[in-house]
Amino acid sequence: MESEIQNVPVAYYAIDAATKEMGFTMPSDILTCSLLKTLAAIKPNGKFLELGTGTGLSTAWILDGMDENSSLISIDNDSSLLEIAQKHLGNNKRLSLECIDGEAWVNDNLNQKFDYIFADTWHGKYLMLDEVLEMLNIGGLYIIDDMLPQENWPEGHAEKAIALEKYLEKRADLKLTKLHWATGIVIVAKV
Repeated sequence: MESEIQNVPVAYYAIDAATKEMGFTMPSDILTCSLLKTLAAIKPNGKFLELGTGTGLSTAWILDGMDENSSLISIDNDSSLLEIAQKHLGNNKRLSLECIDGEAWVNDNLNQKFDYIFADTWHGKYLMLDEVLEMLNIGGLYIIDDMLPQENWPEGHAEKAIALEKYLEKRADLKLTKLHWATGIVIVAKV
């Protein structure tokens, strides 16, 4: 089943080609992207946050799953990556792309609430986790990927991933499922 990804967003292939052309080696896995789209579809009129736009591969899938009344804020601190996302997705009125440091954005937006957060960068995943989880509405989804060992992980990163999972499991306000699938995904619901 994994070899037959269905209903790929129109912009995906152009973004993927531009991503490869620029040599960006940390894009979101297509299986993860497909799951992000499906999970987005269960949040009508939702307020979405993506921490770590990259070139916009996962952004395209999240947008494809969202309804017309939803909105997505996607941030990254690398303007060259965001240029690709802007070129292919920037005309979507539901999307706000922001080039800013993750810590600065989180600190400036602590009062915002979201129904869906995809944390694909350090801030919101390994840094400022509590602050980002406070931004999640009751019933909201928090999704992280790259939780299975990756070739590009630096020394000691596996221990950080394990500690993150254990921390999320201990929180009484969260229910989670760990998927040994794609790059390793954790889906969390706030209760």
